[in-house]
Amino acid sequence: MATPFKGNAKMLPADPEAIFLPYQSKWITDSSRLKLMEKGRQIGLSWSTAYAADERTAAQGARFDQWVSSRDDLQARLFIEDCKMWAKIMDMAANDLGEVVVDQEKRISAYVLEFASGRRIHSMSSNPDAQAGKRGSRALDEFALHPDPRKLWSIAYPGITWGGILEVISTHRGSHNFFNQLIREITENGNPKGISHHRVTLQDALDQGFLFKLQQMLPQDDERQEMDEAAYFDFVRSGCADEESFQQEYMCNPADDDVAFLEYDLIAASEYPGGTDWQQFEGGRLFIGVDIGRKKDLTVLWVIERLGDVLYTRHVECLQNMRKSEQEAVLWPWFAKADRICIDATGLGIGWADDAQDQFGTYRVEAVTFTAGVKEQLAYPIRSSMEDRRVRIPHDPKIRADLRQVTKQVTAAGNVRFTAERTPDGHSDRFWALGLAIHAASGPVTNIEFTPAPPSGRWSSINDWDEDDDYTVQGGRAW
Repeated sequence: MATPFKGNAKMLPADPEAIFLPYQSKWITDSSRLKLMEKGRQIGLSWSTAYAADERTAAQGARFDQWVSSRDDLQARLFIEDCKMWAKIMDMAANDLGEVVVDQEKRISAYVLEFASGRRIHSMSSNPDAQAGKRGSRALDEFALHPDPRKLWSIAYPGITWGGILEVISTHRGSHNFFNQLIREITENGNPKGISHHRVTLQDALDQGFLFKLQQMLPQDDERQEMDEAAYFDFVRSGCADEESFQQEYMCNPADDDVAFLEYDLIAASEYPGGTDWQQFEGGRLFIGVDIGRKKDLTVLWVIERLGDVLYTRHVECLQNMRKSEQEAVLWPWFAKADRICIDATGLGIGWADDAQDQFGTYRVEAVTFTAGVKEQLAYPIRSSMEDRRVRIPHDPKIRADLRQVTKQVTAAGNVRFTAERTPDGHSDRFWALGLAIHAASGPVTNIEFTPAPPSGRWSSINDWDEDDDYTVQGGRAW
């Protein structure tokens, strides 16, 4: 007797027992020399690509190795694990060679799976140089997430001159990304490269039986077992950081880089690679930015460590609906470790700033009152630090959404305003906390206009205070 199917999905595949859904099969069987997939996230296409790579490489008389480029080392390992899984399921004779050096001079290695055909799959991280001088088929997974997709394409493409195929698989990362430029060439400019174009959104996948397949894999008590396709669609949508993230990550609609202050490529290039222990301190000086909120907005603590001229994020903490005393219990231990703190003193933040200065000294704590001019002075260093690769931030969807929400607008009078849409998760509070942290690390190099607290008895430890300036000087060091 057949095992009953699990779940509440309404859209069943034509063959419920088939391994692959129609969009996966179409991708696997497409033998075009150049092919590109724009896809929704987590719908089984990297998994399908691994199967196709195994099939090509294990075939008797196979002529080409496979060279796979992933976003980072963690994704490279996961891809080769999928290849090993398929080799076992399909009874393909394969030998896991582990991590192998493929370029001694440049210290580039790959995770390698060798088949009885003598051909190999090499799964590597995002370094474009790893593709140079190699012959055989290419798979560029999460292509848009690579630090420089254009360079990666330029180096990978010549590798199929003598045969093989070039596959590009990715979700979107902004309208200015080279991945989107390739798609616009295909759809708007006559497809001059002759690329076979595939496009699968979350809705497309659901229409072809994705939820049914997912529910067969999930535990019986998983909440998604009770969902139909419409409920699952809403479930995924509500879990995204914002609507822009949902449209881009799941519906193949690239975010508009002409509107946002920070392009996706800038943000992605500043993010730590997957698997990085980014919270590990290395003995550098610590600087802190704090954007203050209470009920509607978040209080965000952003801690950075300066090593050389690069600022490494080491801790980000968000507080909401907490009493002032409860927030201080979290903030104060971090303040005690930092060389300098910049704290939002706008509105209710003035109380936090005053108490922080009383506790840790005005020379260490700078109270910053947000005005249009101050926001401009905080926003541009974020962008320039990213452009110069001098800041590292976590790979986190909520941080990315906050950074993307900020837009630069020019008023009729020619004044620049930085604005962000208020969401249930705050008001781009992480953006401003990062800006304050970067300003804290700038020290005497960058002054910022703010309204200082009136001098009091606590200034007795300061060597000099000039009421005409917006900084203090202690021991010859300007803050």
